Amino acid sequence: MTQTADATIIDPAARIGSNANGPNSGEVIVTDNLWKTYVMGDQQVHALRGVDLRIRRNEYVAIMGPSGSGKSTLMNLIGCLDSPSYGRYWLNEHDVSQLDDDQLARIRNKEIGFVFQTFNLLARATSLHNVELPLIYNGTPAAERIERAKEVLTQVGLESRMDHKPNELSGGQRQRVAIARALVNRPSIILADEPTGNLDSKTSVEIMALFDDLHAKGNTIVLVTHEPDIAEFAHRVISIRDGSVASDHPSSRARG
Repeated sequence: MTQTADATIIDPAARIGSNANGPNSGEVIVTDNLWKTYVMGDQQVHALRGVDLRIRRNEYVAIMGPSGSGKSTLMNLIGCLDSPSYGRYWLNEHDVSQLDDDQLARIRNKEIGFVFQTFNLLARATSLHNVELPLIYNGTPAAERIERAKEVLTQVGLESRMDHKPNELSGGQRQRVAIARALVNRPSIILADEPTGNLDSKTSVEIMALFDDLHAKGNTIVLVTHEPDIAEFAHRVISIRDGSVASDHPSSRARG
């Protein structure tokens, strides 16, 4: 959370957002004047201050910034893990900014595949069962679950590790299982939060190469990171500072 606080009340409505007309065709993420404010005693802490974003289908975008910049708060809103204090958010052309927790949970399960820094795998479950989990939650029949889980594990190069548990896998393989789990529901976007944070440099490059492959196959990827060299794997870099968009530009890789 950004540490910027104001003793005086800031009115978010005083700022005119640039995306009030909502999404255009082909845009999967659109935010207009997005704010997240926490009240701490007699002060307001503004984690986000009027963020306007447009991300198109099949874009590969990095959202980066230092600790306290607001990027994690933005990730939580984009991932439907939280609701904004003010402003609007359209995901795949649906306005999700005013949904309750149950509605957000349904949207998350259907539209977003999460990849976390800490993998978040069940220790006693096989790779196949870990990948099946989102399909169990949404009631997919067993035969279809297994078929789809095997399909995405093969896609990430783990066809020979389906029956292995996390403690039988390397860090890179565990992250591949987590990526397969993110893909199994065929989401609109893959949201990766510091996906290389627990990996060595060689394995990090391998995982980023896998994201390249997923992007080439048509997936929309939003990568959240504080590492500039990881952000440059994306094609577009959005920098967040003090709760606002500080810059939005093609990566050096895209320009090259």
